[in-house]
Amino acid sequence: MTDTLSTTFAALADPTRRAILARLALGVASVGELAEPFDISLPAVSRHLKVLEKAHLIRRERDAQWRRCRLEPAGLKVAAEWVEQYRKFWEQRLDALAEFLETQKQKTGRDDDGKQRDGGGSEDRD
Repeated sequence: MTDTLSTTFAALADPTRRAILARLALGVASVGELAEPFDISLPAVSRHLKVLEKAHLIRRERDAQWRRCRLEPAGLKVAAEWVEQYRKFWEQRLDALAEFLETQKQKTGRDDDGKQRDGGGSEDRD
């Protein structure tokens, strides 16, 4: 059994599938409409749609003879939450690094370019 996060990231790993999701973010589309911009067969597009559907990123519906697809934003929630967790972690780490560097700069008396700052007592003398 594959976990939801792995299935989601595997589906998002393919640029064609990401392009399909971007198109569906604009609204519902038929399989034919989704296939238009790609130089691949309809069966290949259908396979991409199956992967997206398995990852709960899209939902396919039958409307008379048409197969319509719609984005399922909740499917991205698992991935978004995972990424957010690490975004917060790295923001905290980078803030701590910036604070450390500022402290070091003040201790050594160097400016942002690494040059020794003048103690303020140098004036042009004749």
